[in-house]
Amino acid sequence: MTSQPEISIPSTSTSTSSKPYTIYNITLRLPLRTFTLHKRYSEFTTLHTTLTSQSSGSQTPPVTPPPKSYFSSTTKSPALAESRRIALEKYLQAINTNADDRWRNTSAWRSFLNLPSSNVSHRHHAAVNGAVSGQPITDPVVWLDYHRDLKTSLHDARLQITKRDQATSAQAQHESSAAAKKHLVKAGTMIQSLEQGLKNLGNDSWGKESLGDGEMRRRKDLVESAKKEREGLENLLNAMATKSSLDGAIAQATAGDREKLVNAQGHQNSKKPSPGRVLGKETDRTRALDNQGVLQLQQQLMREQDEDVDVLAAAVARQKQIGIEIQEELAVQKDMLELMDEDVDRVQGKIDVAKKRIGKIS
Repeated sequence: MTSQPEISIPSTSTSTSSKPYTIYNITLRLPLRTFTLHKRYSEFTTLHTTLTSQSSGSQTPPVTPPPKSYFSSTTKSPALAESRRIALEKYLQAINTNADDRWRNTSAWRSFLNLPSSNVSHRHHAAVNGAVSGQPITDPVVWLDYHRDLKTSLHDARLQITKRDQATSAQAQHESSAAAKKHLVKAGTMIQSLEQGLKNLGNDSWGKESLGDGEMRRRKDLVESAKKEREGLENLLNAMATKSSLDGAIAQATAGDREKLVNAQGHQNSKKPSPGRVLGKETDRTRALDNQGVLQLQQQLMREQDEDVDVLAAAVARQKQIGIEIQEELAVQKDMLELMDEDVDRVQGKIDVAKKRIGKIS
């Protein structure tokens, strides 16, 4: 069961229309975001009437809204506006925290607070657990929850790839690879759902308040970043699997060649003495050595080559770690830029409102 949002009415304001009225600023705190709604008193009374009609048995909510005042106006009486603000806040909080959720499950309550419908929330929960796959996410709040789950899947895939790189046995490497592939497949399905949800923005309803251009750009960037991260992890996992296959083939070939060489030498020694080395194909390093010395020289060269391969592998591992750290730093910088973009959009909105007010005054 999902937790209820925190609801409060911290302040009021007065409209700038020709016939002014009091606006009650409702603040909702959700797990991933906080937003403000602006409602007038008549909308609260309409909500109360609709809740009573939509609830089973036509029972009234636990608290009734404050009565209408016919002899005084909240725009002219700050004391009346404050007392009504407190009463309306208690009214919303009583419904939100009541053990009986019949009023919270109505469409009127969710539409009044711009909350996602209950069936969308259930669908998101089912999709995260694998019951639904590839369905577009067209609710703004569920979209952010789904993206958070996507980041978790990518993080789990990265952890499994790291475990595979550090594993010493073939069984442990296989288990880590299988777990990483599972998380990457799940992440691919979730990216498809998020991307399709953004494409269906024009066809599906995202609540009364549509997303701004800046928020749309931010969400598209989030999806693109997740796609690049998933592709990078998948390429890294495939490269590690290819390297393991090559290492196994080289090890088998080396063991087989050594066995064939020993068997061939034993067979030739049993038939006739070795004809010796071929003249004209000697090098400066082998010309002065006997057969045993040449064999020792070959073994030394193989050890040196193995050491060079180990040094190269360590350098590649360092480069990979540097790449991962750079990716994480870029993600942090991107998040900071996204927050700055949101601040710019918010400040621009305030500037536009201020310009309109100045235009009306002038």
